[in-house]
Amino acid sequence: MAASNFLITLIFNYLTVYASKEIEESINALLPEDARLSFTQLATKYGHPAIEYEVVTEDGYILKLFHIPGNKGRPVLLMHGTAESADTWIIRGNLSLAVALANSGYDLWFGNVRGNRYSRHHVSLNPDDDDAFWNFSLHEYGFYDLPAIIDTILNKTGAEILNAIGYSVGNTIFYVLCSTRPEYNSKINVLMALAPICYLQNVPPPLSTLIQLSPLIYKLFTDLDINEMFNDNSLLNTYGKFICTRPQIGYDICIKNLLFPITGYDSEELKPAFVSVLVGHFHTSVSSRDLYHLAQIGFRKTFAQFDYGSAGNIEKYNSTLPPVYDLNLVTTKIVLYVGLNDFLATVADVAILRSQLPNVVRYIISPRWKCNHFDHVNGEHVNDYVFPYIRDVLESY
Repeated sequence: MAASNFLITLIFNYLTVYASKEIEESINALLPEDARLSFTQLATKYGHPAIEYEVVTEDGYILKLFHIPGNKGRPVLLMHGTAESADTWIIRGNLSLAVALANSGYDLWFGNVRGNRYSRHHVSLNPDDDDAFWNFSLHEYGFYDLPAIIDTILNKTGAEILNAIGYSVGNTIFYVLCSTRPEYNSKINVLMALAPICYLQNVPPPLSTLIQLSPLIYKLFTDLDINEMFNDNSLLNTYGKFICTRPQIGYDICIKNLLFPITGYDSEELKPAFVSVLVGHFHTSVSSRDLYHLAQIGFRKTFAQFDYGSAGNIEKYNSTLPPVYDLNLVTTKIVLYVGLNDFLATVADVAILRSQLPNVVRYIISPRWKCNHFDHVNGEHVNDYVFPYIRDVLESY
């Protein structure tokens, strides 16, 4: 009992307690400049200054939207994955998709969902004091955040339709949007879906084990009042930066033993030198409910809204079961780009998704057979095996 209490206390502290400003600053000082720069600072450094906009959702969340202006083709919206931010698209610097597309003249817009480092604001709720701020999952990303972002882009540009690029759960939220608000299908010309997550029923261990244990884990977090995960200033993130960048041991601990078992193994595309930049941007804040919603989709084998339990569902949905997202309503054109070595968006799970989407115009298997979940955006050589397909899609549709 004493050991379990100690473990629970340790988990609580590492997830919720903030590191002191002095410790945080001293550890950050050890990181390279690109690890410490914001999206706009990185954009300026690499030759494409960005404009910031604030987007207010119907339910009061204030989101940050970045714009790198261009005059080629339709506006392009890029949406990041879980526990990430718009930084995902630019942290590789001159090798990043943001810089590559900006160099080609595209009009680029980078969204941030509620709760991450750029979108920790609300018209009345405080993320540090109000638990209600964190009462959201991927449903709210798709139902509230995405339409507000899309409408802002179309209003600012005068365009009637845009192209979109999603990564990981950055695709899932488009399925939520287009199935619950079908009118938005006509505002999205094509979605280039990189590592498209929807179903998580064919993932290997240890993720499959975590998914099966998720009800117990989520109950523990609920009992401990842990609503936010991976806060930038948490002990977990702060000491994680230090450990993961230690010579010799850091890469083995954080990448080989923590990241790769979840994403797929590919040390050729994620080398130790880049880890010191990566840890400055990944992870970032996400709600525990969001992570549990993804797990529910995995163990229930149904792409449905958040399951509050029978009593909670009756109160929320007037049904004992949560509503299922009808993928037949997702009529916008979709290109699926899949990695054979992706442990999160597995070929088997993407096959289920492909069979249910009515307008998949292309299905692309990465020519790099080792392509894992991480590689799709931040592999060292994505300009060779991902970017050409993205350019072709943007120019073809």
